[in-house]
Formats: sequence, C-alpha cells, structure tokens
Amino acid sequence: MIVPLTEATPEQAGGKAAVLGPLLRAGFPVPAGFVVPVEVYRAVTRRLDLPAVLSEHGPAEVRRLISSQPLPSDVLDEVEAALEGLGSHAFAVRSSASNEDTATASAAGQHDSFLAVGRAGVAACVSAVWASLWSDRAIAYRSTGLPEMAVLVQQHVDADVAGVVFTGTPTVIEASWGLGESVVRGHVTPDTFKTTRSEVLSRRLGTKQTRLDGRTPTEVPSADRDRLCLSDSQLLRLTQLAADVADHLGAPQDIEFALSNDQLWLLQSRPITAPLPTSDHTSEMPGLRGTGGSAGVASGTARVVRGPADFGRVVPGDILVCRFTDPAWTPLFGVVAGVVTETGGLLSHAAIVAREHRIPAVLGVPHATTTLHDGQPLTLNGTTGTVQPLTY
Repeated sequence: MIVPLTEATPEQAGGKAAVLGPLLRAGFPVPAGFVVPVEVYRAVTRRLDLPAVLSEHGPAEVRRLISSQPLPSDVLDEVEAALEGLGSHAFAVRSSASNEDTATASAAGQHDSFLAVGRAGVAACVSAVWASLWSDRAIAYRSTGLPEMAVLVQQHVDADVAGVVFTGTPTVIEASWGLGESVVRGHVTPDTFKTTRSEVLSRRLGTKQTRLDGRTPTEVPSADRDRLCLSDSQLLRLTQLAADVADHLGAPQDIEFALSNDQLWLLQSRPITAPLPTSDHTSEMPGLRGTGGSAGVASGTARVVRGPADFGRVVPGDILVCRFTDPAWTPLFGVVAGVVTETGGLLSHAAIVAREHRIPAVLGVPHATTTLHDGQPLTLNGTTGTVQPLTY
C-alpha cells in the first residue's frame, strides 16, 4: 500500500511526489521518503459521503470529519515500518494533490504541509493534509474538478538557509535563514540574486528579521540581517543544480531548496506556470517601492487588511494592502485588482498566485500598512515595483 518515493507516479502519488521520486531515482539530492497514496484517501473518504456533508454543512464540517479519521490499521502498520526505515528524528509531512505542481497550476501554498514532525505525530498530520484539500482557500483556488490527495512523508531537513529558484536566463534565487516557509509564505523579504551557470550577476540584501527552524519563528541576529545568506560559490552550485533539474525535466522549473551543513537539498520542483515581470526598476520615492511580483498596472481603493476578520470589508476592485498574505487569503485574489505587501519576494506564494490570477502585485514595500491608508486611492505597477498613493 505505502509507495516508496522512488516509485511514485502521478496517478498514485500526486504531482509533488511524482516529480521528486524520479529526481531521487536519478541521483538528485532529494530527502528520502515514502507516499501514502491517493487510494488510501479514497478508501477513508468513500464512507463519509462528503458531497452530502458539503451540501448540508459546508467545507468546515468536511474538514472536521476527515481530520477525525484514523488511518486504517494496516496502513498505520506500514507507515510505522516506513518511518523506521527512514531513521530520522523528525519528518516533513507534505501535500501531494493531483492538481499540484502541474504545468497549468502550481497550487502554491493551497494545501497544508507540516515540518519537523515527531514520529508520534505523523499519522495525525496525514489526516490533516487530507482535510486541507477542503479548505476555503483550496476550494477557491481550483476552478473546476475535485483533486485527490496523496501525502508525502520525508526526512526533515534542518535548513541553515532555504528558498526558491526560478530557472532561466538569468536564474533568479530568493533565500533567507532557516526553513523555506519564511520565504514562500512571504514572512520575510529575502535576499535576491540573479545568476548564470558561470557568474553571479546581482545581489540584493533583504530584510530578514525572523527565521523558522521548527514551528516557532525567532529573531535573526542583527549581524545576520546585514549579510547575505548565500556565498557566491553556494549560489553557483545551486544554479548548476537547478539547471540540471530543469534539463532533466525538460522545462523551466520553480524549485524549493534547502542548505544544511553546506549540503544542498531539493525539496520541490514544478513547472513555472506564469512568467516573472521583465523589469526590476523601482521608484525613487522613499517608502513606496518594492519588488514587482506580478506584472501590470491597477488603480483602486486601498483596503488595509490585517487578518481574516477584515475580509468582509474587501470589495471588487480594491487594492489589497497587508503585511504579508497567508495562503488562507487566496479567495481575495479573485476579488481585488492588485496586491501590496510589506514583506515577501518575487518567488513567494503570494506573487506566484497573483501571477496566475493575472493581477499586479508589489511585494516588500516597507511600512505599507501604515504609509497607505484604508480608503485611499492608489495606483500600483507590478512590473516596475512602484506604488503611487493619491493624497486626500
């Protein structure tokens, strides 16, 4: 029943595992693991009559039902044996839905994954990953069809540095201290690099104020905030590795990586679903410039959102202004005309989903939620990374 990662296929193991499995088999540095296949999800949910529950009670009740389901005893025995074989003190329990990491949809950040999980917590995390297929954000993200969920369990990598690579000419790399969740969720404005296989073309220092090493963010020491998190030699090794992955898979790739004790690890690779903005020009106006994360120009009313309690104030055509966008905020991307954040980078989930929705986004604008006022008219340019507010 349990599938070794090296044997993962799209039909049984979902998009994420089906890419990582062949890479591991080909000798790329992918953490070892296994997959709880789609057929287990089917078997567990078949008896729950989810369509009826969804119709009568909504997605929250569907999630509660799925989360409460224990793994079948035979599957649990196989999971325990597979965990023993991995021999790791901590594990990553990750979503691998049938609609993830495809050429047409990234599903970036839409389903739950859990890092640094102890052995006793793996089974409960599998059920929680299944349930995330029915979150409000995941339902809003998918326009048609109902994907199914496999769950990928791997050795957890204690990352010194992690981030995202977009292959191409040039290659774009964003990275920060600790686990990559800080970068992909936009909780930091990462260091940004542009490279080729032979040289580092540019380096830009981010504002890396926090890092994640387990489940609790900690402050980054000031000395580390003020220095780049990757050396030139590490950048060139990473660029070559990413290029080799893209060559092996036959298309440009969006890659998540980790660096631990100077060892590079591949955590995810998926096709690039929407191109990056072609300009990184920024405004000369202090406090109103950032990273152009999704191309285009939009004008509208600033709607400062500090959490889900504010979602009801957002109306079509507003410009979403926030500190960062959690994946739970994805439903807003189908409503707003553009996005401005205080933290985050070009390769964060928010930027990727904005590009897929074809709405402009400017990331990493310092003090955006206090410099811009709720109800204020403004124009943002997601190509040049500029925000132009209009005064009252």
